[in-house]
Amino acid sequence: MISVADLLTNNRIPGNFYAPDVYVRGDLEVGLLENRQGDRLLAVPETLIQAIYSGLDKETGQAARLVLFNCGKWWGKSFYTRFCEQISGYYGTPLANVAMIEFLQALQACWIAHGWGQIDLDQTYQQRGFLIVKTWNSAFARLAPSQNQPVCYLEAGALASFFSRLTGRELHCVQTSCESMGADCNRFLLGLPQRLEPVETMVTHLDHDAIMQQMCQSGL
Repeated sequence: MISVADLLTNNRIPGNFYAPDVYVRGDLEVGLLENRQGDRLLAVPETLIQAIYSGLDKETGQAARLVLFNCGKWWGKSFYTRFCEQISGYYGTPLANVAMIEFLQALQACWIAHGWGQIDLDQTYQQRGFLIVKTWNSAFARLAPSQNQPVCYLEAGALASFFSRLTGRELHCVQTSCESMGADCNRFLLGLPQRLEPVETMVTHLDHDAIMQQMCQSGL
């Protein structure tokens, strides 16, 4: 709730820090993109994402999945630090004190502002120790080579790192559905590493609903 005192002190009502019309700033003459704080932004062309997939496949083969996941973990670590600084500074309070609805709205707006598509959290299985993250319109899924299992290893690593730091517990992340395979969205299952071990093999032959049903029935 916003108090009158807050309005008199700050003379503003916190809105959307990541609103595209104020968050992203560009200078076409010098080819520069910055955020509202003056930090550099990088526009990644589709051909570069495709080249990364292709190059890693040729150089590392099956290990490309692990390379992408670990790169994602580094990305997630930096992303969490930057997200905390931006949101804490904007709302004038540590991220831990930000209301859940404000945190989720900020995360969704941040995802869109950076061109990563859309994101949402599904807390259906929270009482069982699992969190499901959904994303839509992911370039990492759309541009990945076809496989018989989910392919967004970079995003999975980033989400594992981000939510590990957010919760203060070491979490693992496994993608259970993928737009590259015709799914309505990309689903990422987060939980303790030992509990997600069976899911690593399930994704090759079971869909998301079947995986969750089996995890709940087995008491994992």
